[in-house]
Amino acid sequence: MLHELLLALLGYTGDLIIDVREQQEQSGAQIPLSPDAPISQEPTFKLAPDVSFVQPSERDVIERIITLGFYYRELDRFAAKSRNLSWIRFPNESPLLRTSQLLKGKASKQSVYRRAIANGVVEVLSVYRSAVLHIEQKLLSDSLPIVATLTQGLNKFFVLLPPLFELILEIERDNIYGGKLLNLLHKRCHCGVPELQTCIQRLLWHGHQVMYNQLASWVVYGILHDPYKEFYISSQDDRDSEQESAPHLLEKLTRLSVADTSLNDWHLGFHISLDMLPEYITLHVVESILFAGKAVRVLRNPSPGFQFKDGSSHQQIQRGFQRTQGYTTTISFQNNSLDSTLIGEDLLPQAEADKIESMLQDLKESSEFHKRSFENAIDTIKAVAASHLWQLVVVRADLNGHLKALKDYFLLEKGDFFQSFLEESRQLMRLPPRQSTAEADLMVPFQLAALKTIGEEDRYFSRVSLRMPSFGIALKPSPVDLPKVKVNKDGDAVGHPDTSLEVSLDGWDGISLEYSIDWPLQLFVTPEVLSKYQRIFQYLLRLKRTQMELEKSWAFAMHQDHIDFAKLRNDSRKSSVPQHRRQRLRPMWHVREHMAFLIRNLQFYIQVDVIESQWNVLQSHIQNSQDFTELVGFHQEYLAALISQSFLDIGSVSRILDGIMKLCLQFCWKIENDESNRTTSELEHIAEVLLS
Repeated sequence: MLHELLLALLGYTGDLIIDVREQQEQSGAQIPLSPDAPISQEPTFKLAPDVSFVQPSERDVIERIITLGFYYRELDRFAAKSRNLSWIRFPNESPLLRTSQLLKGKASKQSVYRRAIANGVVEVLSVYRSAVLHIEQKLLSDSLPIVATLTQGLNKFFVLLPPLFELILEIERDNIYGGKLLNLLHKRCHCGVPELQTCIQRLLWHGHQVMYNQLASWVVYGILHDPYKEFYISSQDDRDSEQESAPHLLEKLTRLSVADTSLNDWHLGFHISLDMLPEYITLHVVESILFAGKAVRVLRNPSPGFQFKDGSSHQQIQRGFQRTQGYTTTISFQNNSLDSTLIGEDLLPQAEADKIESMLQDLKESSEFHKRSFENAIDTIKAVAASHLWQLVVVRADLNGHLKALKDYFLLEKGDFFQSFLEESRQLMRLPPRQSTAEADLMVPFQLAALKTIGEEDRYFSRVSLRMPSFGIALKPSPVDLPKVKVNKDGDAVGHPDTSLEVSLDGWDGISLEYSIDWPLQLFVTPEVLSKYQRIFQYLLRLKRTQMELEKSWAFAMHQDHIDFAKLRNDSRKSSVPQHRRQRLRPMWHVREHMAFLIRNLQFYIQVDVIESQWNVLQSHIQNSQDFTELVGFHQEYLAALISQSFLDIGSVSRILDGIMKLCLQFCWKIENDESNRTTSELEHIAEVLLS
């Protein structure tokens, strides 16, 4: 009876102590449960009903004690199942085949977090086994009461094993793993039983070991090691692999260059997995972790094109390495991987990586999770990564020079260039753009303007290219036949047969610029940022074009007036027609002066009070900051201020200004194209619309 009772406490039933579940499944014959059998919902160890020499009171005590054996067996089965490593053995299989099987989900679902928790459970069970062994030794050496000795020796495990059993039962039932498992353990830590709290904290410590290992891999080396999607940082490739077959995924990755891969990683490659985010780790902290890892990936994997632009320091390192190896002119292909390693170490010094790893090691060795210490360490790691990324983008990649180039061309800082371009293309823009050749037609005046105004010292102009979209252009039959549009106080168009149309702009307003960005500046100047520059550029170009047309119309009128005056002097009959026309058009010149005054002051306001003012603010931030994330925020504020203070984000004001510019162009074209009475009446109508 004693030995069978002791064996039952270690999960082995026999003739006197039986497992009701095994007997029910096997019709009386006790056969051990298979490892894959589900966990029982309640204890099934009982004293055999045919045991008659045990008193009822003793039976109750013994059945209570042997429940510990049931808990032990189920916890041991859970640990053995979670720690089983047979799933990683693929004999005689190539790595590609293993990858294919993993992608297709042929391998069984595993969890490194469950394995870590299982290691903690094994520690608790080893203490329990030692206690049973100690009781056995006491009972064999002294004639002590069996039931009383068992109760006294195992009493503390009634506090530990039942809650642990409930824990693994919930884990198995709800399929909890990864960050969800950490969250569950953290909640279970908050209890009023010190022994149980210490036990659960030890299990949580084991889970945190895995988390810290994944965290170190991510923020020290830029490698996301998460084979079972349990970390709160996940890769976009994981989603793609679930939807694409292995050959298609491999082909897709092969097509990407190193620079493309780096950009894809930065913008779209990684994201926060909220399902695996423990509640005791805030979203702000995880965002810092995400940024730090992406920054380290950038620093450790520079683009090959960047290697040859990095200056003399890298060349000296490369030449020194070649001399130490005894080579002279032989290293060629092998140098590609060497270059990447050398520059990666130069961008992120090993001392900084060691500092980050040391901070994580201190957290890892702590017996408890301290939220404040964790957050402080993450903030420090983020600051280190942001500082080195700032050094890469701002200093080595010449960010300020490129921002100045964007200001020169997208914000029309080089006014002489765009003045020349508009003058060269003026006659072309008098005609509606042809969708198929509009861009090619503009290239000639664009190149002529560059030859006249852009010097050879401007090394950024080669990155600028002119674009004219071949679709979505509101073509007009002729500038002379533009419909008469009235703009009300809300900026809507009225007086047009189709009242549903708003103020439509000239087809040439689709002119845009493209700017070629190299690695790593794409991390800062994203497509979204360029689209904002594009929006401001089109608005400013339209404004400058309107100003130029108003000036040209005045020059044309003065020239025509001089011709009329010369004819009048030479005309013996002294015709009053030129004098009459001058009197008739004089009110129109007052209107033109009002137009020019508005456009001129609006342009001055935007260029000086908005662009120059905000540029100075941005330059001050760049000089005083050494944090990449801060710099991105400052640049976003800079663009937002440009758009806001130029009224581009206020629909009604923007439509009113667009309508005014359109009416100004109509006014100028009609003055130059026709001098009939009909044109005069149309000019009077335009003046009436503007003054209303």
